[in-house]
Amino acid sequence: QVQLVESGGGLVQAGGSLRLSCAASGRTISTYTMGWFRQAPGKEREPVATIIWTAGRTYYADSVKGRFTISRDNAKNTVYLQMNSLKPEDTAVYYCAAREGSSAYRSTDYRAYNYWGQGTQVTVSS
Repeated sequence: QVQLVESGGGLVQAGGSLRLSCAASGRTISTYTMGWFRQAPGKEREPVATIIWTAGRTYYADSVKGRFTISRDNAKNTVYLQMNSLKPEDTAVYYCAAREGSSAYRSTDYRAYNYWGQGTQVTVSS
């Protein structure tokens, strides 16, 4: 079992920055695929960024490319999402997720992930 705990959300003005953290426990996630997803009210959960741990490969949604960066700290068993130039449309609950293995197959499909954090609210005011 893997437990995930997100932190770092909050209220920020448009153009500002936030860094989300996802601390994993229970297992070392060095061979896991990690992802950040978000869900706004009335909308389906969508992928924001994913990282295939062993390969160092990353994916970004078109809407966040150039603004968000996913990274990891193996020593801390933690994955981060640095969010810059935030926009009001980035407002959502952000979830950290993990799944075993390093395949890129369905890495952006939230239904393919086994473990989830509780979510952290990000609100961007205009």
